[in-house]
Amino acid sequence: MAPAITLAAEAPKLSAANTGFMLICSALVMLMTPGLAFFYGGMVRVKSTLNMLMMSFISLGIVTILWVLYGFSMAFGTDSGSLIGWNSDWLGLSNIGLTQLWDGYTIPIFVFMVFQLMFAIITPALISGALADRVKFSAWALFITLWATVVYFPVAHWVWGAGGWAFELGVIDFAGGTAVHINAGAAALGVILVIGKRVGFKRDPMRPHSLPLVMLGAGLLWFGWFGFNAGSWLGNDDGVGALMFVNTQVATAAAMLAWLVYEKIRHGAFTTLGAASGAVAGLVAITPSGGAVSPLGAIAVGAIAGVLCAMAVGLKYKFGYDDSLDVVGVHLVGGVVGSLLIGFFASGHGQSEVEGLFYGGGLTQFWKQCAGVFAVLAYSLIVSAILAFILDKTMGMRVTEDEEITGIDQAEHAETAYDFSGAGGGAAKTAAVAAAVGGAESKKVDA
Repeated sequence: MAPAITLAAEAPKLSAANTGFMLICSALVMLMTPGLAFFYGGMVRVKSTLNMLMMSFISLGIVTILWVLYGFSMAFGTDSGSLIGWNSDWLGLSNIGLTQLWDGYTIPIFVFMVFQLMFAIITPALISGALADRVKFSAWALFITLWATVVYFPVAHWVWGAGGWAFELGVIDFAGGTAVHINAGAAALGVILVIGKRVGFKRDPMRPHSLPLVMLGAGLLWFGWFGFNAGSWLGNDDGVGALMFVNTQVATAAAMLAWLVYEKIRHGAFTTLGAASGAVAGLVAITPSGGAVSPLGAIAVGAIAGVLCAMAVGLKYKFGYDDSLDVVGVHLVGGVVGSLLIGFFASGHGQSEVEGLFYGGGLTQFWKQCAGVFAVLAYSLIVSAILAFILDKTMGMRVTEDEEITGIDQAEHAETAYDFSGAGGGAAKTAAVAAAVGGAESKKVDA
């Protein structure tokens, strides 16, 4: 009788299709940061437009360099104590082969690295919307550097790194509900509790100056989010990425409609800002859950998030924290809702066999989700507040009151978003247009 032959499992080989797909997804996620800049830039007053754009764009520069130098190693290197990673060979990306594969997948390490880089870039940029009109640009740049190092990189390891405690516990976060949105939303709350309110909060009108810019930004975010979500499966071989793509569209549509219906009932109108905000709320909520729920589940996740986020944006007036562009109301609340609803709507037919309460799985997964959600929330809020406090007491986080009233664009960047001198009519018309803009911003309204 011939001896038995044991065949070793065939090692993964580089897939040109998956590699190309992931590079496209990486580019889509990169586009989300300029999209976020336009989204936020349209929501602020004229005098803060450029500053808002720059607060997103600077993250592209700072976080890219940090990620290459040590961030990738901290987030995805060899685990240490389930809290942080480290791989000295990855410092500066100097010892990675061109075709060396990410462990267990068919894409090169470089491709995985650059895809995750785009997540690291947009996460601190999300925080900026809560701080509109009042933060020194130099202080913001230093805050990004510190926050990415002591908050984002470790949290990314907890959630996605092999050996990270949340990863090992079985917390489901397909594309960043905890690591990105709860992380950024909690950080935003921590910082604004330290630096305080804008001049005129709850007294002066602070309406969006350009709703077309807001809609453009929302459209770019929606488009880029397909790469953000579908790409997070790191390949396209088993249909899970396709499920996530479908659920991204479905949940976003449901959330937008739910927000608009709530808005009509509560305030009497379907607003453009509500449509854009509702879409983003749906995108946030489906980010952690889209690989685990069915399309019908995605409708439920989106609709619930749309209503709850619409309700949450008004809490800042009740509790007195000045979340300028509703980062807490949309990203923190949306991330919490999407993450926790996995415990109810996980179907067992997506990224894993895990089933939620409504599919017979009990509350086991729900409690795991709670552990991940509230640990990230507490860590990010506390550490972000400490960082903001240190910066505020040393270099100062805020511009002066006069600079804030005059306009942070001119004070921090020596530029203005709109040049009225070419509008025709000479200096008199320019002065009249400027006076009209200033007058509109100075009118008092009831909170």
